Order: sequence, then C-alpha cells, then structure tokens
Amino acid sequence: MVRPFRFALQGGPLNDPERLAVHARHVESLGYEGLYSFDHIGTVDPFVPLVAAACATTRLHIGPLVLNNEFHHPVLLARTAATVDRLTNGRLVLGWGTGYMQSEHDSAGIELRPPGPRVRRLGESLAIVRALLDGEPVDHDGEFHQVHLEALGVAPAGRVPFLIGGHGRKVVGVAGRYADIFQFTGLHHGEGGVPNGGGFALAHVVERARWLTEAAGERDDAIERSILVQSTYVGDDADAKLHEMAEQFEMERALLEATPFVLVGSVQQVVDKLERLRSLLGVSHVTVRDADGFAPIVEALAGR
Repeated sequence: MVRPFRFALQGGPLNDPERLAVHARHVESLGYEGLYSFDHIGTVDPFVPLVAAACATTRLHIGPLVLNNEFHHPVLLARTAATVDRLTNGRLVLGWGTGYMQSEHDSAGIELRPPGPRVRRLGESLAIVRALLDGEPVDHDGEFHQVHLEALGVAPAGRVPFLIGGHGRKVVGVAGRYADIFQFTGLHHGEGGVPNGGGFALAHVVERARWLTEAAGERDDAIERSILVQSTYVGDDADAKLHEMAEQFEMERALLEATPFVLVGSVQQVVDKLERLRSLLGVSHVTVRDADGFAPIVEALAGR
C-alpha cells in the first residue's frame, strides 16, 4: 500500500501560551498535520500544552512523541488520553516508547528497568490502554500491572491511534501487535541511556522494516510507517551543510546521504529522497523539528 505523505513537527514554545498559539496556527498554515511534544523530566508536561495548541487550531493533530512508558500507570494514562482526545475533538495521537535516560529516572527516584522488562511492561501497558480507550473492561493480572476495571468512565471522541517509536527488535515486535503508526528512530542508547546515531545506516532501517512486516502479519497494511528526522536542511547550498554534518556526527557522508534520519539537499533532492524511502520502506509519515526550513518539502509532497 502506498500512502500519501503526511508531515508533523516536534517542539515549539510549549511553556508560553501566547507564543504556542501563534506557533500552532503557523505550523498548521504551512501544511503540517501534527504537532508533537516530548516526555522528559525537567520540562513541560507532555499533554497540557498540546490541548492549548489544539484549541488554537482547527485540524492540527497533537500528541507526545513519545511517552516514557516507565513514568505512567496505564489506567491513569488511559484517563488522561481519553480526556485530551475529548477536549480536542478527536485529534490525539498517543505516542509510546520504553524510556531510556538513566539520569532522568534517578532524579525522580523512578526505577529504570533493564531493556527486556521495559519492553514487556510496554506491551502490558499498550494492551490495557487500548482496551480501556476502546470501551472494553479490563481483567489483567500481569508481570507489572494488576488491573480490574469494568469501565474507564470517560470515553475519547474517537479511536485514539497509537504511535510506537523505537529501534530494537523486541520493540518492533510489540509495535507489530499494537501500532497504528510505527516510527523508525535510528537511535541506539549507550551508557546511561544517552542516545546516539548507531542505527542510522539505511541497511539497519531496511532490516527493521522487515521485522515489522514479520511481526505485524495480517496487520502490516494497517500500520503507517514514520521517521523521526534528526536533522534537516533545504537549500541549493546544502553540500557544505552535509559536509559539516558528517564531521559533527562523525559519520561517513555516504551514510548521511542515504539515511532516512538526515534530510539535506535542494527541494528536488529531498523530494526525490523521500519518494525513494517511501518505495523502499513504506515511509509516508515524516516528523521534523524545523517548521519553516522544511516547509518547501511539505508544500511539495503533503497529501501526494
């Protein structure tokens, strides 16, 4: 299935209501369909600013990109998600991840489990929240959660889509079961959970696309494939920028030219690259962090 391109933006002045309203309307006017936040200790709540952004716009989808599942209890998360979706007339996209940063957990006194248990807990949380948001009773005695609830008590405006981001095979496997959108990130996590671009190579992403197809089975066509782009630059003088990035990331230029997580070039070059990535990986949902700089690509490809 070839899906039309959709574009979203992560970030903005999320702690200033007036600037956020202006930002959200500007992002919408440029043709982006989504505005996303993040979930980190030491910054704003992942949901509250987005309600303000949605109220300032007419169609912009909003959501956390992505929640650290370790910070959230599934019943309380389902309640928040349902409430936010109602207040925004069905515009919530619920983004999920396993969490990774040791220092954040230490600062809040929250255990950061090893990778295996984190992924298993993510699977349990996804199952519980999906059922509650879909209006189903939950009778769950699992490794991490014991939930016995007939009804959530608040219903979302519609079906809340789940976006799951990650790189490891176990996370991809969970996404195959629960994701409406799967987001390739290309990030490895080193000591203390600090992210690095160890998964930027195109071959790694192709492998994960295959894993997703295998895990999803009959669901494969139902999952929209997404990329979280780490760096963008659109202009006719992009050659020098690409050279600069190669030095900054300590990566071969050829790797950066091929990876989905760096989009640098003229408008035509970036358009051609995204169309190649869609053919190769099925990627049609693209999240960036520079609204104005990437706007020519959105104008050229959104909905096509």
